Amino acid sequence: MIKARHTRWFQSVFAVYLSWAFRWNFRRIEIIGDVKDKGLPILAISNHMSWWDGFWVLSTNNKLFRRRFHVMMLEEQLQKNLFLSRLGAFSIKRKSKSASQSIRYAANLLENKKNFFLIFPQGKIQSQHQFPFVFEKGWGRIFLQKDNPIQILMIANLLDFHSFRKPVLKQYLYSPEKTSGFTCDELEAQYNAFYKDCIQNQTRNL
Repeated sequence: MIKARHTRWFQSVFAVYLSWAFRWNFRRIEIIGDVKDKGLPILAISNHMSWWDGFWVLSTNNKLFRRRFHVMMLEEQLQKNLFLSRLGAFSIKRKSKSASQSIRYAANLLENKKNFFLIFPQGKIQSQHQFPFVFEKGWGRIFLQKDNPIQILMIANLLDFHSFRKPVLKQYLYSPEKTSGFTCDELEAQYNAFYKDCIQNQTRNL
């Protein structure tokens, strides 16, 4: 397992680069949704449609929550981009003994209110038009190893070009009231309902 090894100077430099990269590649980025910080550890659940997804959520955390960012990645992907561990990425290797270690590591993160943990429960990149989402079940074991309350943050990233050369990103946020007693199936159903509302809002405002 590859653990996160946050490096403050690297995060500061990367934040400057990311700001430039967003301006260069996107017409604008809008955050939609009035989400209150409950002062709990945050588990962010997002769709995974591109290489950019983790960086969008990293930026949103820096703007709104200012927590210590973490994201779970497949080990073979993280090995190719080890610099991401300095931003908070850690690995999981499917169907291996070390997978249980990664689950324990993730569960421990959610015991500290200073942490923000992002997961892509689809387990792979899929089109933003892929619907409904089917969550991989293995990550649900995180909830079996903890009993403290956490804040669930649901994120839907949707891109449209409209009549512009660069796309417009709309990042929708929603946080359920419930803070404990989650199941993977329950979160999958809630996320699908949330994402459906986001798609409807997106098409109404084209």
